[in-house]
Amino acid sequence: MKFVFLFFLLGGSVVSFALDREAFTFTGYDLEVHVEPAQQRLAVRGKIALRNASSAPQKNLALQVSSSLKWSSIRFNGNLLKFIPQIYSSDLDHTGALSEAIVTLPRAVAPGLTIELQIGYEGLIQQDAKRLTRIGVPAQVAGHSDWDQISPAFTAVRGIGYAAWYPISMEAASLSEGDSVFEAVGRWKQHSATANMKINLCADVSNAGTPLIVTNNVTTGAATGIGGSTGSQGGIGRSFSCMQVSFEPLGNTTPAFVMGNYEELKTQFGTVAYVPGHRKGAEAYASASQDVGSVISEWLGAPQTRAQVAELAGDEDSPFESGTLLLTSLTTLDAADYQLLAVLQFARLAFPSPRSWMHEGVAGFTQLEFIQKTQSREAVIGYLENHRGPLLALENQSAGQNHDQAEEHSLINATDEFYVAAKAMNVWWMLRDIVGEPALKAALHGYKIRDDRDASYMQNLIEAQAHRDLEWFFDDWVYRDRGLPDFKIDSVYPRQLLSGGYMVTVTVENLGAAAAEVPVILHMGKSESLQRLVVPGEAKASVRIQAATMPQEVTVNDGSVPESDSSNNTYKIE
Repeated sequence: MKFVFLFFLLGGSVVSFALDREAFTFTGYDLEVHVEPAQQRLAVRGKIALRNASSAPQKNLALQVSSSLKWSSIRFNGNLLKFIPQIYSSDLDHTGALSEAIVTLPRAVAPGLTIELQIGYEGLIQQDAKRLTRIGVPAQVAGHSDWDQISPAFTAVRGIGYAAWYPISMEAASLSEGDSVFEAVGRWKQHSATANMKINLCADVSNAGTPLIVTNNVTTGAATGIGGSTGSQGGIGRSFSCMQVSFEPLGNTTPAFVMGNYEELKTQFGTVAYVPGHRKGAEAYASASQDVGSVISEWLGAPQTRAQVAELAGDEDSPFESGTLLLTSLTTLDAADYQLLAVLQFARLAFPSPRSWMHEGVAGFTQLEFIQKTQSREAVIGYLENHRGPLLALENQSAGQNHDQAEEHSLINATDEFYVAAKAMNVWWMLRDIVGEPALKAALHGYKIRDDRDASYMQNLIEAQAHRDLEWFFDDWVYRDRGLPDFKIDSVYPRQLLSGGYMVTVTVENLGAAAAEVPVILHMGKSESLQRLVVPGEAKASVRIQAATMPQEVTVNDGSVPESDSSNNTYKIE
């Protein structure tokens, strides 16, 4: 018996090793999802469509869901298929593992062809944060991050990267391996961006009354995505509240659903579902939505979809936003926190784009615009600098990459969601400084998804409004990853003018590979004089600035441009 067991393990490892888990791309889901809060149970039946995106015929494929779920059946043309079930370690699910079915197809699928499978799986979804605790995160902190669960009191379940409640197929990713999980989730979204997902989502309300069901993209059912219809599905004595959910296509959205005994607050922009007794928090978010509305309209126009907000069960639980839905606490945040969350949510609704660097970057940029409008430019610079540590670390990791890697890690190709959002926010702020507010606003208002068929589409829009060649900027910051600049003042030469004052020639050296337009500032006691200067990568450039009095100090970069080393940005004039 020991020999047989060892042989099975060895056989399983050989199959897993040889299997290309990302050979197939999911192109469609048509699922019947039953949620039973009293039993913490999820049961799914339905159909999935997969296309062979590899260059070789494929006879086997992997289907994965959360390790707390179990595959019951996989069929092709109504016939049961053989599959090997196994637990596959991966932090793409909150349990730290996936329930994987390695499926043997009746015949190999040629490259480019699509197959449809009928599937069934079920099991429990309970709160589980072991993927975080096993890498040293305190249990209480981990629980406020991995809060996904189905329970009698509260149900909230996110998708890939949190709780894999719908089928996926990905190579393993680990939180202990840098940004492996962020990269895998981003890669999945790229692969499945054009997939369509249709779900009949039903909750057993036999013993719990009728909860509100909230999802992050709804085409039928309640107009706001909150609600549903009650029926007697599921057998005698059982009642289900159901709604039809559709993601066509998935795009950047992570399908998620939440349900609970909420009360509702209707607002001008959408609906806030809140826990009874927490109406003040719901009203605070509604007020924040009003506060940010003018900035959203000014830069992006009106949101194209009504927003949905639902309260999380834990006061300290981390917010989550995707599609039309924001999940957040409504008791512990202050007005400024609500405003920044509202800006992010409404910017994404007002400026949908299949390109992550634009979808995420414009949302982050709009937050900066709101900070500037309500506070100051100095507050924006402080916000940027406070959020640059992880970006600097990621850029340092990729330092020294070759030409091909520079394109692979570029904003238009990178799959690390965190990296893309962090860098893109800085890129959009730099574009604002380079071309000016009117030109950038006009370009953003002129953006049309249907016309975005080329990576240079946004560059062309901005250039048309700014009447300026921006190829140098997009080449170093968007189309390739040249790393970050590193500015150093090489020399300062002040010359006294016959008419009075000084003409100061400042030469700046860029020790990094990425070109940037950067402010050069003369400090003259109580006054300053500023000029902007484009400094190519690994080169020098000079600018002449007029000053009323002899400057005491010269600074390159006010913090608006991210750079690898800012310790050499100041030059004192003796």
